[in-house]
Amino acid sequence: MYKHFLKRIIDFVAALVGLILATPILIVATILLFIANNGKPFFFQLRPGLNGKIFKIVKFKTMNDKKDENGKLLSDAERLTTVGNIVRKTSVDEIPQMINILKGDMSLIGPRPLLPNYLPLYNESEKLRHTVRPGITGLTAVNGRNNISWHDKMNYDIVYAKNVTFMMDFMIFFKTIKKIIISDGVNKDGFSSTDSFEEYCEKNPNREY
Repeated sequence: MYKHFLKRIIDFVAALVGLILATPILIVATILLFIANNGKPFFFQLRPGLNGKIFKIVKFKTMNDKKDENGKLLSDAERLTTVGNIVRKTSVDEIPQMINILKGDMSLIGPRPLLPNYLPLYNESEKLRHTVRPGITGLTAVNGRNNISWHDKMNYDIVYAKNVTFMMDFMIFFKTIKKIIISDGVNKDGFSSTDSFEEYCEKNPNREY
């Protein structure tokens, strides 16, 4: 009952209240990022959600679009603005995703939405991560998402998808709050692994979890 009914109600109410309470922060961040990013305070990207359905995720834009002499975007570190860095460290960049939660694209807690081009690469176990709505935070995030392998990340997502309970979400929520307070980078995309997901799949065609 919780997974298929109560969780969605809690998500909607929490996102609505969260957006209302965060309105002053949203206004200030929008103005500052509008200035820092030449009129582009928001960042939109296509991501797969529940059952692999593609939706448009919304976040604050923390990097500018500066390019080198060849027209190629500079590195992430070079494009990260001062305001954007503060927004990231405080996890304010995640707040606009509350809109995705209200729309039903996302949940507060679930596997982070990855890229659409990964969909054909998933094996049957990995596909389980799309049997639940993706989340702003999740089991992988509170277990070192930026410092674990693709195998461990997928394993955490699969474990979560198979065991969605109120107590599990409650535990993840408070662990997330703790990580935000100590700036432990719950909200950053990417992995410390040198391999891309494509390389991981190629090297591990018979991967098991």
